[in-house]
Amino acid sequence: MTIPIINDLDAARAGILCRKSLDDDTDTTSVVAEIIAAVRQRGDAALREYTLRFDGVACETFEIPRERWAAAAADLDPALRHALLLAIGEIRRFHERQLRNSWVEFNVEGAIGQLVRPLDRVGIYVPGGAAPLPSSLIHAAVPARVAGVHEIVVCSPPQRTTGEPAAIVLAAAHLAGVDRLFAIGGAQAIAALAYGTTSVPRVEAVAGPGNRYVIQAMRLVYGTVGVVSLPGPTETLIIADHTANPRSVAADLLAQAEHVEASAILLTTDPQLAQQVQREVERQLTTLPPMNAQAARDAVTRRGGIVVVPDLVTAFELANDYAPEHLCLLIADPWSYVGLVRNAGGVFLGEESFEVLGDYVAGPSHIMPTEGTARYASPVNVDSFRKVISLVGLNRSGLNRVGPAAIRLAEAEGLFAHAAAVRARFEASDTDGRE
Repeated sequence: MTIPIINDLDAARAGILCRKSLDDDTDTTSVVAEIIAAVRQRGDAALREYTLRFDGVACETFEIPRERWAAAAADLDPALRHALLLAIGEIRRFHERQLRNSWVEFNVEGAIGQLVRPLDRVGIYVPGGAAPLPSSLIHAAVPARVAGVHEIVVCSPPQRTTGEPAAIVLAAAHLAGVDRLFAIGGAQAIAALAYGTTSVPRVEAVAGPGNRYVIQAMRLVYGTVGVVSLPGPTETLIIADHTANPRSVAADLLAQAEHVEASAILLTTDPQLAQQVQREVERQLTTLPPMNAQAARDAVTRRGGIVVVPDLVTAFELANDYAPEHLCLLIADPWSYVGLVRNAGGVFLGEESFEVLGDYVAGPSHIMPTEGTARYASPVNVDSFRKVISLVGLNRSGLNRVGPAAIRLAEAEGLFAHAAAVRARFEASDTDGRE
């Protein structure tokens, strides 16, 4: 059978539930570092070189005029256009609920508060290799627009046949209201957004999913530019019990497995379900187009598996240790187990709330943390594209209350100039130190 069944929990922990860290991928790191250095040093010339080498396209100019976006949107099948607009509307509605405002609290000691400000310019990477992903564009661009970002810049690889990103990516850019669009892919796109070139403006933060080269590039430019998240190859982990429909479980596994380098794992308390799902995966693979079937077969064989667990508590413990991008609960009364979830990019509860809906139309962004980063990271959201500026406006009353503590803490740290700055306020005369 294609997808293995694993009954030994220790073997599962050491195998499919144990990722290889990107830190250990020295080959990818070396290649990406070279690309970044070349783009920093030679700008557009390096971009042209890598676009020809990796995409087979000779580009003189990278930016795609708005007229091309509008034309692509006009040529869309009406049903597809409606689907994109529906998704955009649901994503916007979800993220508008998240908006928070600046605040200031005034009292007798003065004021404290926060300014919440959008980033000026952000870059969004949209994959365009085996499967162009207009959904990734709208799942990043819409939250950024809701956040109030002033300029949204998109990079997506050119198609060999047209020299432009896929037509549906152009259409999505038009419908989502982004500002600029460039036909650049891979690690070189991330480098261009981070450092800027003659053609590509430098951004404050980058967002979007990608392959290992793109994600490693994001890691290496972090600090020069903000990195919203590190969403590498997609992954799904399903927890299922005896109530689950094996056909649905298999379909959900394969839905993610058809992405290149994806991971698809099932944890189940029911050995019979494990066998049924194993057979269903094999059957459903025969119904997929050859390219999709090959990618999915590779994923479930090399990075997938079915793990039989003694109980649901153990399943959630394993899931929290793995920290999956997508955690799908195909169990009786899934809401009663939400409290056990500590680490996941997104949780999908029940038969009718499956992960594919989250990929497109549910509302939350589908750009979620992968590679175990869900232990500390969040999906793309409004706050991904905003920053908080602290406000401190204490008066003499506030200074009198907290100043002595500041002096003591500064001296405890050996920072005597800090302490002196506080004392200067207490020792100042009515003339502010002037004779």
